[in-house]
Amino acid sequence: MISAEDREYIKKRFEKELAGNVKIIYFTQDFECQFCKETRQLLEEIKELSDKIELEIHEFNKEKELAEKYGVDKIPATLIFGEKEYGVRFFGIPSGYEFSTLIEDIIHVSKGETDLDDKIKEEVRKIDKEVHIQVFVTPTCPYCPTMVHIAHQMAVENEKIKADMVEAIEFPHLAQKYRVVGVPKTIINEKREIVGAVPEEVFLEEIKRALE
Repeated sequence: MISAEDREYIKKRFEKELAGNVKIIYFTQDFECQFCKETRQLLEEIKELSDKIELEIHEFNKEKELAEKYGVDKIPATLIFGEKEYGVRFFGIPSGYEFSTLIEDIIHVSKGETDLDDKIKEEVRKIDKEVHIQVFVTPTCPYCPTMVHIAHQMAVENEKIKADMVEAIEFPHLAQKYRVVGVPKTIINEKREIVGAVPEEVFLEEIKRALE
């Protein structure tokens, strides 16, 4: 699924930028899952690009307790761990524009640090309540990775934050529930929503409002 040219580029980036080990935990099943097979293939190809990446595959329908432990309620589900469990999650295939987000996330998680502005990092780390962010995307949306990447970086900076990429086409019931008519659309703690891409500071303000 990854072209030879992209493989070479990613491999060089991983050699240069991966600091610690990364564990990818993937939940799948063989039936009633539109992109499970393709997502698994994509992750297996990524794993081959660095010795520091480990891929753990679980059957969603057979390992309910484990899925529950990690808060996985839909598939395909991809969780990216570094030294610890970060709330960096992909629900649906991270393809198209979202593939670049997956690569950046792997690098950030390996370092345990992000590219967020220092002032934003400081504010994010002060958050002491549970935050659940859902960013609805489609693979062809060029603005979606910005929001997913900010959300995932915030999850790396604070373990109270869980940030999900949710592929809107694969989960139409959720897209309908949250009235997703355009992407990116971001839902924070079921209370606040952001339509479109916004800067880090605006994102942070919306999180604070959701916690009020």
